[in-house]
Amino acid sequence: MNNLVKLMLVCMLILGSILMIKAAPAYAAEAMQMWRCELEGDTTEAEVITMAQEWAKAAKTMAGGKGLEAIVYFPVAVNAIGQIDVLFVVVAPSFVEWGKFWDIYSGSPANEVEERYRKKIVCPESALWESVKIK
Repeated sequence: MNNLVKLMLVCMLILGSILMIKAAPAYAAEAMQMWRCELEGDTTEAEVITMAQEWAKAAKTMAGGKGLEAIVYFPVAVNAIGQIDVLFVVVAPSFVEWGKFWDIYSGSPANEVEERYRKKIVCPESALWESVKIK
């Protein structure tokens, strides 16, 4: 009887481990960095989109950047969020990938794009968020 109980426990542990390994990706969180930006001078929304496209293209060439998504949000109800002209959001598939990307950001191709447009758009505040897609 004692051997039967041990065998059942071993089987349960193995099955439980397999289920945890298979289920883990379903709950994986994305890393999402959001910058609150202000436009300088007569910078247009079209210019912001062009800048974001150039930045995303450069970012995807970097370690950890392949799976990045870049999204630009323009406010419709300005008084609802204060003095923000643009939200620039970058989503990484995981915090591991975001860390790989961010560790080499200084002096990177994406950083060079950012520096080139510094007189057009200023993004003094940001926050890193964990996002979980609900299915």
